[in-house]
Amino acid sequence: MIVSFIGFLLAFTLIGLSSMWKSRGTRHDYYIASGAIKPWLVGLSAVATNNSGYMFIGVIGYTYVTGLASIWLMFGWISGDFLASTFVHARLRAATSRSDEFSYAGVLSNWYGGNNGALQRLIGIISLVFLLAYASAQLVAGSKALHVLFDWPAWAGAAMGTVLVTLYCFAGGIRASIWTDAAQSIIMIFAMGLLLAVAVGALGGMDSALVQMQMVPGLLDWFPRDLALPGLAGGVLFAISWMFAGLSVIGQPHIMIRFMALDDNTKMRRARIWYYLWFLAFYSMATGVGMLSRIYLADTGSFDAELALPTMALELLPPALVGLILAGIFAATMSTADSLVLSCSAAITHDLFPHRIKRTVLVKLVTVVITLGALGLALINSQSVFSLVIMAWSALASAFAPLLIVLCLGYQPSQRLSILAVVFGLAVALFWRYLGWHSAIYEGLPGICAGLLLLMSLPVRRSISSRLSNARVNTSSVQQFKAEPRLLERP
Repeated sequence: MIVSFIGFLLAFTLIGLSSMWKSRGTRHDYYIASGAIKPWLVGLSAVATNNSGYMFIGVIGYTYVTGLASIWLMFGWISGDFLASTFVHARLRAATSRSDEFSYAGVLSNWYGGNNGALQRLIGIISLVFLLAYASAQLVAGSKALHVLFDWPAWAGAAMGTVLVTLYCFAGGIRASIWTDAAQSIIMIFAMGLLLAVAVGALGGMDSALVQMQMVPGLLDWFPRDLALPGLAGGVLFAISWMFAGLSVIGQPHIMIRFMALDDNTKMRRARIWYYLWFLAFYSMATGVGMLSRIYLADTGSFDAELALPTMALELLPPALVGLILAGIFAATMSTADSLVLSCSAAITHDLFPHRIKRTVLVKLVTVVITLGALGLALINSQSVFSLVIMAWSALASAFAPLLIVLCLGYQPSQRLSILAVVFGLAVALFWRYLGWHSAIYEGLPGICAGLLLLMSLPVRRSISSRLSNARVNTSSVQQFKAEPRLLERP
């Protein structure tokens, strides 16, 4: 099994390293792949980065504990993600071309041009802090899988991941991460489907599996037991709160950078089709595996639920396939960690010190330092992967999603108001979590709503023509501009 794991992991690594032949040696290519990524690569990479260790370790563990009621999270998350993508992704890609920026903070701060350095630095600082915590969670996820299957020390997986992330960064930057994402997406959807089919077969078929699920108290309940409101009302509130978790994807720099790297904005629909087809199929199968794992791994008192997937694979599959699944999980978590580290690097070299760190060699050295910082956090981390990812996810969304939404709607808030909204949304989300209310309602809901309310309650200029006067516009952006209705100043 170890030989199989190392072999498949080496194959994934070589795919990422081969991207060096496409590298152009510029910061623009290092962080955004020169805006030349095909739609299918964008879709598969974005969905793999969205899920990665969170899906393989966190969601399956959450389903193990919660049971069928976890589907509310799935429905809410995907619907919120879809609603946000219908009006944000293409506009963000167009703004990337107009602004000639290659960081998420740079595009948001220079959407209409002008001098918004303070806003860009603030977004860069917030991105650095929470993406670093997010990256450490990915290293923890990889370590947990290796620990349960190979009985390796808890630090071994994180250390190995650090080496892989460093190799990806020196090879091709974001392109190495995207290529690896796409490869592991294809392998993992096959492996998850196989594990689900084998598990059902081992239980004697679907009917027998359902009978055994009914014997586990609460496993087939439609609503979680710890809701703020009982019954249907609580379930709807739970789903709505997680819909905001799905909408929160637009506040994640490491995911949105993939859509910003699309080679042609007119192909955004194609990229989204790839993204949502994979998302629906894989999330459904992961939920099924999580529920079946509750039957096979019934010792809920001492068992770590976040180890359900690797433990299930170990019990049901031959060693070669276990190695394949583990290599896919590990490659997914590491390529996501790489994306997070690259976004942190962009926050430092482009957003915080834009005129001091321009040489590619220095950019890569900064990336290595950040990777070591993520390793340090992973080694001292005591939180679950699910909890840490959700905290970082909600904080980033509460800070950035409201501003991005109003920009996509055509509003032009001042730098001072934008900074206030970013800080206010983030503060509300963190305070909500501090009070412990996140156990009932996802903290991103009040955080995003607070930022939006602030931005929309004050007089904000609504303008489209200023986009052309303050930014360089390519042909596709001009065509999109002409297709939009002209908006007037908001009274």
